[in-house]
Amino acid sequence: MPPQHNPYAQPSPYAPQGYYAPGAPPPGAAQPGGGRGGRAGRAVLWAVVGAAVASALWGGGVLLLGGSDSASADLRGYRTKSDLCATADLSAFEAKYPQADSTPTGYTAKGESLDRMSCDKGLEMAGSSYADAYLSIDVDLHKKSDPAPEFADAWLGYKQHGASYVVTPVGGFGDEAYLVTEDTVTSGSGDREVILAVRDGWMTYSMSWRVYVSSYDTDQGKTAPTVGEATEWVKAATRATLAKLRS
Repeated sequence: MPPQHNPYAQPSPYAPQGYYAPGAPPPGAAQPGGGRGGRAGRAVLWAVVGAAVASALWGGGVLLLGGSDSASADLRGYRTKSDLCATADLSAFEAKYPQADSTPTGYTAKGESLDRMSCDKGLEMAGSSYADAYLSIDVDLHKKSDPAPEFADAWLGYKQHGASYVVTPVGGFGDEAYLVTEDTVTSGSGDREVILAVRDGWMTYSMSWRVYVSSYDTDQGKTAPTVGEATEWVKAATRATLAKLRS
């Protein structure tokens, strides 16, 4: 006799959607030998692994690169001083200008990307009641960007200020240095200026000496230094001052 059909073996029309008989694999499940369900499972697995790898690479990239501002400032040991006028060593000028300026002006400003120091002093000859020459010192410590690409242009540009300016590269000071001079004294009047600019790593420095010559000074028996004399004083004072900025 053929087996009788059991009407109660059919799925109930009231069973919830997706119901299947006990022991039977659900639709889409992995089949023996690898069916559609196996491929789907592997796709999910690779998606999870891929996301984890991408996350690790991204995190590693952030940690390794740290952004373009992560480079350390190359300050070569130079430090920010609260009083540049007190720090500067100007003994090279004392033979010609023995009287100290009692009211020098200066400031120090600290920032996240740049520290700046400045000092302005008058230089007086013996017996003078006013400044016979003027000295300015400026120091910048660049903490976020390298000033090298712009340094040469900043000082060579003096050649375009006027025919009276002479700009000469100078050795023996940091990574690069320029001497800027001007002499317009004729018939006992005019001005003379000597500037020495130095870049050492991410530190930039300049010292400027300038004098204004007039017939009044001549009447007082004063003789203005030559550009050559002032150049030697500026170079000596710069060496001594840069050393103190590292101490």
